Amino acid sequence: MANYNCEYCGTKYSSVSSLTSGSCMRHPNGSHKGKHKLYEGSEKSQYVCKHCGTKYSSLSSLTSGSCMRHPNGSHKGKHAPAL
Repeated sequence: MANYNCEYCGTKYSSVSSLTSGSCMRHPNGSHKGKHKLYEGSEKSQYVCKHCGTKYSSLSSLTSGSCMRHPNGSHKGKHAPAL
């Protein structure tokens, strides 16, 4: 069975429709101010932030931390997964 992950929070869903129907607590516009976004990369043993290169063992761990090299400024956004 395939897993579908949210790019913003790393939450796993069993279908794309169930993922995109819910609001996301880590949406860039603010908590629950937008829907989950499908992460289009493959499942990996380590996920890397596309802004700073920090590595995490899960997508949810990666997206929970503030990124010091975020385009909006240091610690003004979350880590984002590289594909």
